Amino acid sequence: MAVRCDVLLDLSDQRNAGNPSLDVLPFSPGDVTAGSEDELQAVVIGSSEKCDLPITIRNSRFFRNIARRSASGEAPQRTLNDLQSFLNDSREVWENSWVRFPARRLSARALETFHEDIMSDVPGQSARRRTDSAKFIFANEGEDWLRIPVSYVLKLALADLVGTQPYMPEVMQGQADRLLRHFSNDNTSPEITSFHIVSTAEAKAVGQQVARESARRFLFASLLMSRANHQFGLLESGQRAMVYHAPHPPIRQTDLSSCISDSFYRELFMSPCLSGWDDGEAKCDYMHLCHQVLSRSQLNGVAKLREAGIITNDLIVLPGLSNVSLANNGMHVSLGSKTLTRTLREHDGGFGPEGEKRCGDLAIKIFEHFLPLFVGTYSAAPYRIDFAQFHPEKLLSFLPHELDFTHLRLMWREWKEKAKLRIFGKVVTPYGPERLDNFVAGVFRLRGDFVPDYRLLSYPVAWLSTDHSSALDGRPGNISQLALELDEQGVLDRRLSFYMPLRLREFGQMGFSGFEARYYSLFPDYRRDMAPAVDLQQLLLAVSFQLVLGGVITPADIPDDPTAESERRQPFFFAAAGLPAFYVHKKSSNAFLRTVLTHCNNIRPSRRHPGYLRVPIADYREALLSWMCREGKEALESFDGEPLVAELRERLRSKHLRANERITKGILGESRHIKPLQHTAREFNLQAENYYRNQLRREQLREAFQDLREDVASLPSAEKGVHRLIRHGVRLQDPVRFLRTIQERVPDDDLSPQEITSLLNLLLVLIARDEQRSRELLP
Repeated sequence: MAVRCDVLLDLSDQRNAGNPSLDVLPFSPGDVTAGSEDELQAVVIGSSEKCDLPITIRNSRFFRNIARRSASGEAPQRTLNDLQSFLNDSREVWENSWVRFPARRLSARALETFHEDIMSDVPGQSARRRTDSAKFIFANEGEDWLRIPVSYVLKLALADLVGTQPYMPEVMQGQADRLLRHFSNDNTSPEITSFHIVSTAEAKAVGQQVARESARRFLFASLLMSRANHQFGLLESGQRAMVYHAPHPPIRQTDLSSCISDSFYRELFMSPCLSGWDDGEAKCDYMHLCHQVLSRSQLNGVAKLREAGIITNDLIVLPGLSNVSLANNGMHVSLGSKTLTRTLREHDGGFGPEGEKRCGDLAIKIFEHFLPLFVGTYSAAPYRIDFAQFHPEKLLSFLPHELDFTHLRLMWREWKEKAKLRIFGKVVTPYGPERLDNFVAGVFRLRGDFVPDYRLLSYPVAWLSTDHSSALDGRPGNISQLALELDEQGVLDRRLSFYMPLRLREFGQMGFSGFEARYYSLFPDYRRDMAPAVDLQQLLLAVSFQLVLGGVITPADIPDDPTAESERRQPFFFAAAGLPAFYVHKKSSNAFLRTVLTHCNNIRPSRRHPGYLRVPIADYREALLSWMCREGKEALESFDGEPLVAELRERLRSKHLRANERITKGILGESRHIKPLQHTAREFNLQAENYYRNQLRREQLREAFQDLREDVASLPSAEKGVHRLIRHGVRLQDPVRFLRTIQERVPDDDLSPQEITSLLNLLLVLIARDEQRSRELLP
């Protein structure tokens, strides 16, 4: 039996259960399977006369109606001016635009894939064509053209890769067919899941393997996009499509959302769900519901801000009806336990879904205390905020649904102090009229703020429990019950996925037992940042299960009421905003948190908030590490985790090593202004988008290509099947030499169509090899 099932089944009386052996502990070295999902930013570069987004807006009924109503005085001229300004943008960069090209540019295989995907194939029902299929096909100069999102272009490009090579070996064809399922999207951005499950039979963590697989997947997607630009005639027609990592909704998309209706916004930007779903049209309707619900949810948050005393009068600036939060991009990393999966599959010792839920919920509650170790340290989403944007009803976004009133007030007060919003010693916030606010900011030098990870603040990461329901109390069905209550309050819709920073992946639903981390924003470097972050994620899960199974922590130690939940998540959100400290009640009911705080050296009673302790974030992070090194000593030894902890300590003490600082340095580049606050918010955030699209994209492609070169150079001669495929399928006699000749041109997207095809074929062979090895290691 893999785990102590008697302990798993009864978490109510564990104080004397004893520590199980770490070599069989869930998530210990050698026990983990791993996968990740990338959300990428799509962009089309070209003139407004050639690219789909401006063409669609200009030809829309919405635009014509606004022009007519503005001419007659029924609508303000400013709305039309804003739309025209968007359409006439000289940058010629159209984020999340679709593309259009002649259908004849597709191979027969790719065209067949397209026609299959615009059919609804619901089990038990006869296949039918989607009622919205006319959106994707139109006539132009006497021939059929396709109009599709960039996320779907990636899938068609892969189908076309096979369709244009009739003599491609069957192994490579089969691999390409399998990979088609990994390209999808259900919000706005392209989403690509791991091409194979990472696993290892060796007693070590999996971070480096996860990072290499993710980097290779990004290289593969980028090459597919390059191939589509050539093969589908996009470059010929003035469109250059691109994908890259960028955490925030584009600034100009946010601008556009403020001057168009929410329904038109959904028509322009929400995914049609052409790939990955039996009934894509129904899934598309679901995503429209998501957008409607989140837009409504943020509006309902205004009432909570009033109840919390943060909004004290009727002078407010309403959030836009077209919420852009679904256009943010992060990376999700799922870790599964072979031990838990095997035990659940075999019903070993009577351990079943109830035990999995109870253990999983408690492990998540323990893990959530450690989230500040990740924020800004390994991943980040730096963002500049001007004084004129400091309206709580807009800036606090979904936080009224994620923190209780007390912690929300504390956060807002700390945030205003950090941003130095003072005039003659009195704290002020914007008045509303933009020109007046900008004038006041200029006169009194109110620069606003700069935060390390704005994505975690502008997107619903963690819905708060209610007094009656908690998502983490260990009871089966608790998430559905909480979602029902939040639905009744207008916070979300019970049909939507429930957001949590760390989410249990139950065996009965997923086929494995594990956890999905959803708190990663942008990794500046795969090997340097993603790999240690995943290793730390695995280590903390192992330590959490050690505490659960050893009876060290019980559910009573970490209560499930909203105040306790908000209190433990408070440092996570405070760290994302770059706030220096958070607050813990002197009589906190969270025994685990109180234990961690005994390792802090700089706690003091708050002068402003009687009854609370002021805990510096930096001190809390050091305390978490100290506590983990003491209580998780055996886990650290089994992981050989001292180098990981030492490197993390160095990151925390030397800010230039942190992801946030390094991304910020890359954004500022050669600018004469060396600090973010020396730029306006718009200048800095547009500069950030340019950095993600160009320099960072090239650096990540360069890293992925270097990994590829290393793998090809180290291919053992014993793998004759792989070498045969490279020679006869890829048609390369010397792949090492081929990679050396194209190395400098890959990051600049300067390969010929034939070179792109050869490189994609080579990647297919290596992906097939990795997938075969992975299957051999899975339980």
